[in-house]
Amino acid sequence: MTRFICSCGGKLTGRIRVPGDKSISHRSIILSSIASGISNISGFLQGEDSLNTIRAFQQMGVMIERDHDQIQVKGAGLYGLQAADSDLDMGNSGTAMRLMLGLLSGQAFDSRLIGDKSLSSRPMQRVIDPLQSMGAVIESESGGRAPLRVSGNHSLTAIEYDMPVASAQVKSCLLLAGIYARGETIVREPATTRDHSERMLRGFGCEVISNNAEVRFYGRQKLHACNIDVPADISSAAFFMVAASIAGDSEITLEHVGINPTRTGVIDILNLMGADISLDNQREMGGEPVADIRVRSVELNGIDIPQELVPLAIDEFPVLFVAAACARGTTRLRGADELRVKESDRIQVMADGLSVLGVEVETKVDGIVIQGGDYRGGEVESHGDHRIAMAFSVAALRASGEIRINDSANVNTSFPGFVELARDAGIRISTHAG
Repeated sequence: MTRFICSCGGKLTGRIRVPGDKSISHRSIILSSIASGISNISGFLQGEDSLNTIRAFQQMGVMIERDHDQIQVKGAGLYGLQAADSDLDMGNSGTAMRLMLGLLSGQAFDSRLIGDKSLSSRPMQRVIDPLQSMGAVIESESGGRAPLRVSGNHSLTAIEYDMPVASAQVKSCLLLAGIYARGETIVREPATTRDHSERMLRGFGCEVISNNAEVRFYGRQKLHACNIDVPADISSAAFFMVAASIAGDSEITLEHVGINPTRTGVIDILNLMGADISLDNQREMGGEPVADIRVRSVELNGIDIPQELVPLAIDEFPVLFVAAACARGTTRLRGADELRVKESDRIQVMADGLSVLGVEVETKVDGIVIQGGDYRGGEVESHGDHRIAMAFSVAALRASGEIRINDSANVNTSFPGFVELARDAGIRISTHAG
């Protein structure tokens, strides 16, 4: 058991670069592994989740060499993966498990996907159902939960699928299955979600047609190796964006951050709250837009968060709730029921922790209402959710006392070196065992 101890106060200064984007890191390994040729990946996230994805493909016979955040993948080709001699362990990553389920549905061999306790409690039926419509044969535990068993050697047929809930993981899962399917896979979203899979497939030479909230993709296209530069993860940068906004006399620059328009909901929401954020040195790297993000402290205002921004900031809401707790007035979020099935029920867990600190909150089935103002220190539970633990670390900047955050070890799944980087930036944080 790891606990974060965060002393109150502090300010943020300087220039930092957060680790590589987790979503892009997962996808870079998956697509490089089934491409023809050698792909070189720079800026790869050295977190436990993405390293598990590397191990899974090594188990399936792919030659992958790693030198810190530099990765070289000798692709096995579309049909070159081999059966693993043991379970494929996705650790804590719902993204990896859902994407791998789509890919493995098109293989000629059987596979079994497992994860940690948290991942094994998360619902997978949302991807199992459409995959079965394509002809995949998948067995799960009750409620569509892991372990998941995928039977190989079943021909897949493309489908036209209207997603009931906006989810980039579901969309990407179906596109990966669609690589092996006969015909044209068509996926329609109720709202725009991150498009890393579509961009990266094009980078590997595939034709993918995106039109508003519809993606069309013909199966059995050959992938050709390419080089990928993984930008810094905007979800990780979000903690420092909020931190610099709420801490007095702060200014920080976050370098080389991915600003894919399907991921910048956190910037849009903070701007609506009155944040002082500027994007400098904008450029494109490997098909993904990046920029240096400069943030200065300012008094934030509570807002009604526009529902169209919810899918574009779904992973950043824990720390946005902290911004709301520091803002003048009331912040209301609706249409975010997806938050209840993340690594934890992020609506309830954040509400419980904020209540411990004295913040006035009211939970809804699909959202939360937060009344901003002063709050105290206290002891909160992260329930093993990395984004919850980091969010409450940021909250200490404005607390009147120390905040202790229990069960914080899983921060390494998405943000290795978080404590050291946060301390260097000006957050007063330390770790304790037990």
